[in-house]
Amino acid sequence: MANAGASHERARLALSRPDLLITRAYIDGAWIDGERRIGVRNPATGGEIASTPDLGGAEAAHAVAAAEAALPGWRAHSAKERAAILRRWFELMLAHKEDLARLMTTEQGKPLAEARAEIAYAGAFIEWFAEEAKRGYGDIIPGHARDARIWVDRRPVGVVAAITPWNFPAAMITRKVAPALAAGCTVVLKPSELTPFSALALAALSAEAGVPAGVFNVVTGAPQAIGEVFVSDPRIAKFTFTGSTAVGKMLAARCMDTVKRVSLELGGNAPFIVCADADIEAAVAGAIASKFRNTGQTCVCANRFLVHEAAYDAFAEGLAERAHALRVGDGLAAETDQGPLIDRRALAKVEAHVADALQRGARALTGAAAHAAGAPFYQPSVLVDVDANALLCREETFGPVAGLVRVSDDAEAVALANASRAGLASYVFSRDFSRAHRISEALEYGMVGLNTGLISTEVAPFGGCKESGIGREGSRYGLAEFQELRTVCAALDEVPLRAYSALNAIGTVT
Repeated sequence: MANAGASHERARLALSRPDLLITRAYIDGAWIDGERRIGVRNPATGGEIASTPDLGGAEAAHAVAAAEAALPGWRAHSAKERAAILRRWFELMLAHKEDLARLMTTEQGKPLAEARAEIAYAGAFIEWFAEEAKRGYGDIIPGHARDARIWVDRRPVGVVAAITPWNFPAAMITRKVAPALAAGCTVVLKPSELTPFSALALAALSAEAGVPAGVFNVVTGAPQAIGEVFVSDPRIAKFTFTGSTAVGKMLAARCMDTVKRVSLELGGNAPFIVCADADIEAAVAGAIASKFRNTGQTCVCANRFLVHEAAYDAFAEGLAERAHALRVGDGLAAETDQGPLIDRRALAKVEAHVADALQRGARALTGAAAHAAGAPFYQPSVLVDVDANALLCREETFGPVAGLVRVSDDAEAVALANASRAGLASYVFSRDFSRAHRISEALEYGMVGLNTGLISTEVAPFGGCKESGIGREGSRYGLAEFQELRTVCAALDEVPLRAYSALNAIGTVT
């Protein structure tokens, strides 16, 4: 029965290139199998798509060794040569955009239109860093003495280990791997065991683009044994992780045993502030884009709506109307705006947050119940009169539920917004530029969306402060995360220096 189900899921995929559904890990340019396997299910149907190897510490160490061996050759490539290979990888992604999107929707559940948008977004990071690879500039520093010259250059940090989550199975990979490869590093990646097929398809296309064996490796399996190698192996110079705050803290602490460089993109609790003078239509549109994209399963999605009492009723009514109209269903269906949650655990968390809010006196304008399509689908929901101490406000819900808190002035909104250890994304809607600017300056967050619910782009740095992470991804700052500064202090030969000074004194040197 399981084989029949898997055959059905693969038939629904209808890939132009069926070979992009890959069921083996990728280490040192070879496709690797394992004794144990992990089944991957379509969250919309519950059917098994296929399985991937459940690899462990030995295979992770093999991948690290391959990356270490490949590092000198890849580092020796000129920046222009690395850029050309990355550019070909980007072009191959675009050429196979539809297949990559269908793979993503099948393993992750998001609507096909969103999956197509993510492939374009993921490819944009490869394109950007293909260009930035040629711009790893250094500096000339005036010497501290007459016979001293100082210059600073940028070198690849070394072997990079990366762990990526299931909510953006392609973009979270390219946002880390593209700058690492552009800088001259080699990479060992562990994708989420829930969504490995996007990663493996990207690895296949990278090889077709000319990325040498060992430069980019994908190790599939459960996280514990692989993660242990990533944080403890001294051959790994850099560790980059996107995931929960609790797990990120634990992994970062382990990395200090070998003093690895660390980048973390951790959990959020994004406030969405609607001021008294906000354009209600624009605020509602921004809320829909931020809150309900990817079924509310994004690190930057609005988690708490802090709405001024003068705008409260109009905003609540407009948001509930738009949320109620969202079409929920299988992501491969043509008329779908919102897919399922990733699994039943995610559904249980959403249900617990809604129950807590209702028990504290909140009211549901729409939704607040499981969807007729069954678990793990959930209705797009809007709750009003939410207590600021409800779980909806204190924890990251990661689901399609908007909880509205009424505030009386800007100061109250900012105080509530900052009353969190999270500091990733925040949003402000106001038609008064001065007010919007003052609030954005007061917000303790790494990113602020002013009158927009969409803030992610390859050209701007992505990341948070406080307990939402360390480091930045995307933009020119993202390249620097994978580079080490090296200072060269040179003493000049005194004889040529004296000759140069003498010639200069009589005006014969120009």
